[in-house]
Amino acid sequence: MEKVTTSINRHVLKYGLILGIISVINGVILYAVDSYTNQSRVNTIISIIILISVTTYGIYTYKSANNGFLRLNEALKTGIGIAFIGGVIGVIWHILITSVIEPDIVNQTINNQQDKMITRDPNMSQEQINQSMEVIKKFNSPFITSLFALIWNLFAGFLISLIGGAIMQKKRDVF
Repeated sequence: MEKVTTSINRHVLKYGLILGIISVINGVILYAVDSYTNQSRVNTIISIIILISVTTYGIYTYKSANNGFLRLNEALKTGIGIAFIGGVIGVIWHILITSVIEPDIVNQTINNQQDKMITRDPNMSQEQINQSMEVIKKFNSPFITSLFALIWNLFAGFLISLIGGAIMQKKRDVF
């Protein structure tokens, strides 16, 4: 039987773009319903489900295009690549919304976090609130949030690829 392999790059690019586009659509919906600055667990879970679904499906289609064979390192390359491209597109969207579309969105996010903090612990002193707000401001800069988002996507892509690849792997027979 002839050994046929499919290009990983084609699958990475295709499904990375799909992940990025779906993530941007999710971001636009959150912005349109005024939930972009007030991230809830439901929104986070939806984002994780999108990442898991697209990455896993991208690995699965690579396996299918490769005559049903998949090695773990191929799954890792495919999944991490998809997560990276999707993450870069998501970062571009985040920079676009925080710099062009709604430049005040970072301040809105910080104010929402301050309100949540005060609601959780109404006995906080003003000094504690000020210290916490300084930390929150540092971590809510577009650069830092973009960096953490990309690192998160790569880490999650690695885990998804590792688990999915371990489940889906099928090696070619030596003989």
